[in-house]
Amino acid sequence: MADDVKSASSFDWKRYLFMAIGVVLFIVVYYSSQWPDAVDPQGQHFVLSKEGKGALAVFLLAGTWWVFEVVPIGVTSLAIGVLQALFLIRPAKVAFKDFMDPSVMFIFASIVIGLVFTKTGLTKRLAYKMLVVVGEKTSMIYLGCFVVTSALTHIMAHTAVAATIYPLLLAIYSLYGEGDKQTKFGKGLFIGMAYVAGAGSIVTLLGAARGAVAIGFYNDIVGRNIDFFQLTKYMFPIGWLMTFLLWGFFMIFFKPEKTTIPGLREKARGLNSKLGPLTRQEITAAVIIFACIVVMSLRSFVPALQPVDKTAIILISTILFFVTGILGIEDLEEIPWNIILLFAGAMSIGFCLWETGAAKWLAVNWLVMFKESHWFVFVMSIAFFVMMMTNFIMNVAAIAISLPVALVIAPYLGVAPEVILFSSLVVAGMPFLLLVGAAPNAIAYDSKQFSTGEFFLYGIPASVLLMIVTGFAVWVLWPMMGMPITVP
Repeated sequence: MADDVKSASSFDWKRYLFMAIGVVLFIVVYYSSQWPDAVDPQGQHFVLSKEGKGALAVFLLAGTWWVFEVVPIGVTSLAIGVLQALFLIRPAKVAFKDFMDPSVMFIFASIVIGLVFTKTGLTKRLAYKMLVVVGEKTSMIYLGCFVVTSALTHIMAHTAVAATIYPLLLAIYSLYGEGDKQTKFGKGLFIGMAYVAGAGSIVTLLGAARGAVAIGFYNDIVGRNIDFFQLTKYMFPIGWLMTFLLWGFFMIFFKPEKTTIPGLREKARGLNSKLGPLTRQEITAAVIIFACIVVMSLRSFVPALQPVDKTAIILISTILFFVTGILGIEDLEEIPWNIILLFAGAMSIGFCLWETGAAKWLAVNWLVMFKESHWFVFVMSIAFFVMMMTNFIMNVAAIAISLPVALVIAPYLGVAPEVILFSSLVVAGMPFLLLVGAAPNAIAYDSKQFSTGEFFLYGIPASVLLMIVTGFAVWVLWPMMGMPITVP
């Protein structure tokens, strides 16, 4: 009898409530009658097919389950593939093939690099040296970690940066003196890393694939080219403004419990000296990682390397780690497969929304509401749509969905295409609401310092801040820098 009472009292009503809400949303949307067509300003109709409605249904269920973490986030991703196959939204062969998309394998290889940093001791070496420089103030530790993260994303993919910085943050947090306990400092450190990795990644074409994809659409539709340095010119001030504003944001919302960590600098010096000289494994690992970063960076400048996919390049590092004996079979058990599955599911639902036409239907319906509005409202509506979409699906897909529609509507409002391109790229790089929005978000979650609900909750004011900065860039900064905003 006592066991029955205990079982009843431990029943997680909240979990089952949100699980049921996700299921109800799926059923209501999937079995609803035909939805009206979306019609663009040129009169073209976009029909929402039964499969498209199914994609939206899966999208709503997955979003609800991810936010409220009713089951492990990787299991929700499996449900995405299963529902597509069971309800004939897409063939199983297609739905599950996305789980091994090159982008997913890139994330896998990036995480392996982070694992190597930890295993070889490179992480501790870098962490101790950073702490010697930034000192004992926790505010300066925040700033030091954020600046390094943001700067690195200028020369390498933000996923790889997050995987590299993550173990370094673990080493720093271990010196905070709270063990594995969740703290404000821990939350700020890891969520902050994820946020600023996005902020830094907008500055160059090397930070993420979204820039190259967006410029490709722009070139095809507008017929003008945006080069590497032109993008950096307009994005540099925004990326770094967001980096420092986010530092202030985390000092307000996650002000560390301790203002200083007394004796930290001396402790870091002592621990660093105990590590001794660089080991053979550390040198080998550093050479492999550095070589991969250099080759991936050169892809933007060396025509012969451009056809080679960056995933193939970074996976070479994984192979070499095992060939050289740095990693062994037992290390595969240390891979956070929950995070890998999370992104596999995100890729699958992203492609599902795109291929069924559901995403295009959403974009047209949203943007035509602003076709007669003031140019600033229209530009900000595009930015808002991209920001929301990039939280649920890969940012490359969010750009691919919205940019062509926006560029078609823009001439009717006298809006220059450049401002649409750059404002979309700013918000696409910073999905602050959901873990699936970007790989750094998911990598940070592995720290167990915060829940998906907390990430979503604090992502709301962070997203508001992002929209304010984007509005400032569109209205004030970019016109001062010479960017055309309106056209006759």
